[in-house]
Amino acid sequence: MGPTAKIFAVRSSAAMAEKIAQAYGVTVGNIELTEFSDGEFQPSFEETVRGGRVFLIGSTMQPTQNLMELLLMIDAAKRASAKHITAVMPYFGWARQDRKDKARVPIGAKMVAKMLETAGATRIMTMDLHADQIQGFFEVPVDHVFASSLFVPDIKSLQLEDLTIASPDMGGSKRANAYAKWLTSEVVICYKQRKKANVIDKMTVIGNVEGRNVVLIDDMIDTAGTLTKAADMLMEQGAKSVRAYCTHGVLSGKALERIENSKLTELVITDTIPQGQHSNKIRVISVANFFADVMQKVHRHESISSQLLE
Repeated sequence: MGPTAKIFAVRSSAAMAEKIAQAYGVTVGNIELTEFSDGEFQPSFEETVRGGRVFLIGSTMQPTQNLMELLLMIDAAKRASAKHITAVMPYFGWARQDRKDKARVPIGAKMVAKMLETAGATRIMTMDLHADQIQGFFEVPVDHVFASSLFVPDIKSLQLEDLTIASPDMGGSKRANAYAKWLTSEVVICYKQRKKANVIDKMTVIGNVEGRNVVLIDDMIDTAGTLTKAADMLMEQGAKSVRAYCTHGVLSGKALERIENSKLTELVITDTIPQGQHSNKIRVISVANFFADVMQKVHRHESISSQLLE
């Protein structure tokens, strides 16, 4: 198996790294960050990583300097002769830019993938990409894990009768169907039309929810406009209750206000993105133990597929 793996983290993911390291059975490695007066910064590994495996933990949410810090750490590990450099990105930012949806726009997810590879990452580990095909943007192995491995048991524990799984948009229908398979439930889909980003023009539901306990499934919740509109619409269609399970709690803009004022019974998210804001309707499930287990299997060259619900 070789030397023990070492875990390091960007500053914004320090709390997550501490929990992962504790579950893994190691301590977070020491990195010194030098900051210059103009805002430039330089990470420095204060312990050897030569010939070993390093896990660099960093979700790339806002601000954008999180990505730059991760890239510099990858480059530093490469130049310090680390043999295996795994970028552990519980939340992979820019994933919504996976294609050209209009003329003269970038494919941001592909650009980020190339930056990580160029910096020196030899493996990527992430959770619930916005689009599965982003894995194909990389020429290095990608461990794409799923929050369903945590969410499905949690939903089962609620023991909801007349359960229906719902997707808040057409793009999430595959994910909703996967959950429905594991939960042996019905599926409905909300169809939305947008005139511009983060603004919904029209929404309808495909399927019957009358008298059902509905669970909305999505990979992320940003401004909460889609999710809360879907929840309110499903209740108007006769649903008994509406809950939502979303992997990445971006929660920007008026998200918290919308959630509080919506007919959602509960919103369940993970801690892939640190949550500085709170709501009585929001419950957070930690992914730390899950990632620690996957990281240990990767280090021991064991299969991780047996523990994943896709």
